[in-house]
Amino acid sequence: MRLQTSYAFGVSLDGSFDAVEKKVREELAKEGFGVLTEIDVKQTFQKKLGRQFRDYVILGACNPTLAWEAFDSEINIGTLLPCNVVVYQGDDDKTAVMVMDPVAALGMIANDQLTKVAGQVRATMERVLDALCSEQDDV
Repeated sequence: MRLQTSYAFGVSLDGSFDAVEKKVREELAKEGFGVLTEIDVKQTFQKKLGRQFRDYVILGACNPTLAWEAFDSEINIGTLLPCNVVVYQGDDDKTAVMVMDPVAALGMIANDQLTKVAGQVRATMERVLDALCSEQDDV
């Protein structure tokens, strides 16, 4: 099932949190993205607040080629990078994968070249989600 907000898009999948997270990393790598940062929200809330939370990880994904283009057109773009991809256990026992919409995030900057790069990033992230869904259909 596709998911959409004004600032992110994603999918809801059958499968365990661990299996989906692993597959997300694999599909990101196929599209030239590395994971620069990782935040385990569940673990952080437990450690810092002593509170329980669902399985939830924030992956800071970056495609160096596209990042280079973005920095070349807007030096302060680092304030909006990397692209966040989240994987979390939904309330319906499905695993959600949500991606920051780079067009929405970078659209606030009046820079045509950056808008073009944002569109390229969005297209690659859509391919990641399509691959996750197609594998789901093959099961």
